[in-house]
Amino acid sequence: MLSESARMSTTAEARFRIDAPNSKPRHVKVIALDSASEALVKHLAERRWNSASFFTASAFAGAPPGRGFSMQGWLSDLAGRTKDLVDEVNGADLVVMVATAGESVQAAALIGEACSLKRVNTTGLILGGASATDEMLSKTLSQLRPWSLMLVIANGEDYIEDMLIALRA
Repeated sequence: MLSESARMSTTAEARFRIDAPNSKPRHVKVIALDSASEALVKHLAERRWNSASFFTASAFAGAPPGRGFSMQGWLSDLAGRTKDLVDEVNGADLVVMVATAGESVQAAALIGEACSLKRVNTTGLILGGASATDEMLSKTLSQLRPWSLMLVIANGEDYIEDMLIALRA
Protein backbone atom coordinates (compact mmCIF):
# COMPACT_ATOMS: atom_id res chain seq x y z
CA MET A 1 0.00 0.00 0.00
CA LEU A 2 1.34 3.42 -1.00
CA SER A 3 1.70 6.21 1.52
CA GLU A 4 -0.37 9.34 0.91
CA SER A 5 2.72 11.25 -0.23
CA ALA A 6 3.73 8.51 -2.65
CA ARG A 7 0.20 8.24 -4.03
CA MET A 8 0.03 12.01 -4.63
CA SER A 9 3.15 11.88 -6.80
CA THR A 10 1.77 9.22 -9.18
CA THR A 11 0.92 9.99 -12.79
CA ALA A 12 -2.76 9.34 -12.11
CA GLU A 13 -2.84 12.07 -9.47
CA ALA A 14 -0.79 14.53 -11.56
CA ARG A 15 -3.86 15.40 -13.64
CA PHE A 16 -5.36 17.13 -10.60
CA ARG A 17 -2.38 19.45 -10.04
CA ILE A 18 -2.55 23.09 -10.95
CA ASP A 19 0.72 23.96 -12.64
CA ALA A 20 -0.10 27.60 -13.40
CA PRO A 21 1.08 30.31 -11.03
CA ASN A 22 -1.46 31.91 -8.73
CA SER A 23 -3.50 34.18 -10.98
CA LYS A 24 -4.16 36.72 -8.24
CA PRO A 25 -1.15 38.11 -6.39
CA ARG A 26 -1.54 38.74 -2.68
CA HIS A 27 -1.63 42.36 -1.57
CA VAL A 28 0.58 42.62 1.49
CA LYS A 29 0.79 45.72 3.68
CA VAL A 30 3.96 45.94 5.78
CA ILE A 31 3.75 48.39 8.68
CA ALA A 32 6.63 49.49 10.92
CA LEU A 33 5.23 50.03 14.41
CA ASP A 34 8.16 51.90 15.97
CA SER A 35 11.03 54.11 14.88
CA ALA A 36 13.62 51.33 15.13
CA SER A 37 11.63 49.00 12.86
CA GLU A 38 10.92 51.92 10.50
CA ALA A 39 14.55 51.90 9.36
CA LEU A 40 14.31 48.18 8.62
CA VAL A 41 11.03 48.54 6.71
CA LYS A 42 12.46 51.41 4.65
CA HIS A 43 15.47 49.26 3.82
CA LEU A 44 13.26 46.32 2.83
CA ALA A 45 11.06 48.55 0.66
CA GLU A 46 14.06 49.26 -1.57
CA ARG A 47 13.89 45.69 -2.88
CA ARG A 48 11.51 44.60 -5.61
CA TRP A 49 8.26 43.16 -4.22
CA ASN A 50 5.08 41.84 -5.81
CA SER A 51 2.02 43.78 -4.65
CA ALA A 52 3.53 44.85 -1.33
CA SER A 53 3.14 48.31 0.19
CA PHE A 54 5.21 49.66 3.05
CA PHE A 55 4.05 52.02 5.80
CA THR A 56 5.05 53.45 9.13
CA ALA A 57 2.99 53.90 12.28
CA SER A 58 5.84 55.18 14.43
CA ALA A 59 4.11 58.59 14.81
CA PHE A 60 1.47 56.81 16.87
CA ALA A 61 4.00 55.69 19.49
CA GLY A 62 5.19 59.22 20.21
CA ALA A 63 1.75 60.77 20.64
CA PRO A 64 0.32 61.19 24.13
CA PRO A 65 -3.20 59.77 24.36
CA GLY A 66 -6.00 62.32 24.27
CA ARG A 67 -3.78 65.34 23.65
CA GLY A 68 -4.66 66.60 20.19
CA PHE A 69 -3.66 63.37 18.50
CA SER A 70 -5.39 62.85 15.16
CA MET A 71 -6.53 59.32 14.38
CA GLN A 72 -6.12 60.19 10.71
CA GLY A 73 -2.49 61.31 10.81
CA TRP A 74 -0.53 58.44 12.29
CA LEU A 75 -0.26 55.98 9.37
CA SER A 76 1.87 57.08 6.45
CA ASP A 77 3.62 55.65 3.45
CA LEU A 78 7.40 55.84 3.27
CA ALA A 79 7.23 59.15 1.38
CA GLY A 80 5.49 60.66 4.42
CA ARG A 81 1.99 60.90 2.89
CA THR A 82 -0.79 60.27 5.41
CA LYS A 83 -2.83 57.13 4.69
CA ASP A 84 -6.21 55.94 5.93
CA LEU A 85 -5.88 52.65 7.81
CA VAL A 86 -9.31 51.34 6.79
CA ASP A 87 -8.62 52.01 3.10
CA GLU A 88 -5.28 50.21 3.32
CA VAL A 89 -6.78 47.22 5.15
CA ASN A 90 -9.63 47.03 2.61
CA GLY A 91 -7.05 46.54 -0.14
CA ALA A 92 -5.01 43.93 1.74
CA ASP A 93 -4.87 40.16 1.83
CA LEU A 94 -2.30 40.22 4.63
CA VAL A 95 -1.00 42.87 7.03
CA VAL A 96 2.48 42.37 8.46
CA MET A 97 3.33 44.41 11.55
CA VAL A 98 7.06 44.82 12.22
CA ALA A 99 8.20 45.77 15.72
CA THR A 100 11.39 45.97 17.73
CA ALA A 101 11.65 44.18 21.07
CA GLY A 102 11.13 46.55 23.98
CA GLU A 103 9.42 49.28 21.96
CA SER A 104 5.90 50.56 22.48
CA VAL A 105 3.69 49.27 19.66
CA GLN A 106 0.28 50.58 20.67
CA ALA A 107 -0.76 51.03 17.03
CA ALA A 108 -0.93 47.22 16.77
CA ALA A 109 -4.30 47.27 18.56
CA LEU A 110 -5.85 49.68 16.04
CA ILE A 111 -4.35 47.88 13.07
CA GLY A 112 -5.35 44.48 14.46
CA GLU A 113 -8.90 45.58 15.17
CA ALA A 114 -9.30 46.98 11.65
CA CYS A 115 -7.94 43.71 10.21
CA SER A 116 -10.28 41.66 12.40
CA LEU A 117 -13.30 43.63 11.24
CA LYS A 118 -12.34 43.18 7.59
CA ARG A 119 -11.20 39.54 8.03
CA VAL A 120 -7.66 40.31 6.89
CA ASN A 121 -4.92 38.01 8.19
CA THR A 122 -2.16 39.51 10.30
CA THR A 123 1.41 38.55 11.03
CA GLY A 124 3.64 40.10 13.69
CA LEU A 125 7.41 40.11 13.22
CA ILE A 126 9.49 41.14 16.22
CA LEU A 127 13.13 42.00 15.73
CA GLY A 128 14.68 40.54 18.88
CA GLY A 129 18.35 40.03 18.42
CA ALA A 130 20.85 38.81 20.96
CA SER A 131 20.67 42.02 23.00
CA ALA A 132 16.91 41.77 23.63
CA THR A 133 16.07 40.73 27.18
CA ASP A 134 13.11 38.58 28.13
CA GLU A 135 11.44 41.69 29.57
CA MET A 136 11.85 43.56 26.29
CA LEU A 137 10.39 40.69 24.30
CA SER A 138 7.56 40.26 26.78
CA LYS A 139 6.59 43.95 26.53
CA THR A 140 6.30 43.81 22.76
CA LEU A 141 4.76 40.34 22.65
CA SER A 142 1.98 41.34 25.02
CA GLN A 143 1.00 44.19 22.68
CA LEU A 144 1.19 42.16 19.46
CA ARG A 145 -0.08 38.75 20.54
CA PRO A 146 -3.82 39.62 20.67
CA TRP A 147 -3.70 41.05 17.16
CA SER A 148 -1.43 38.64 15.26
CA LEU A 149 -2.55 35.34 13.82
CA MET A 150 1.11 34.45 13.37
CA LEU A 151 3.88 35.85 15.53
CA VAL A 152 7.60 35.44 14.84
CA ILE A 153 10.58 36.59 16.90
CA ALA A 154 13.49 37.17 14.54
CA ASN A 155 17.11 37.36 15.60
CA GLY A 156 18.17 39.38 12.58
CA GLU A 157 16.98 41.61 9.79
CA ASP A 158 17.75 38.92 7.22
CA TYR A 159 15.19 36.64 8.84
CA ILE A 160 12.46 39.27 8.49
CA GLU A 161 13.34 39.74 4.82
CA ASP A 162 13.23 35.97 4.28
CA MET A 163 9.89 35.81 6.08
CA LEU A 164 8.39 38.46 3.77
CA ILE A 165 9.67 36.57 0.76
CA ALA A 166 8.08 33.38 2.12
CA LEU A 167 4.79 35.26 2.54
CA ARG A 168 5.08 36.13 -1.15
CA ALA A 169 5.05 39.85 -0.60
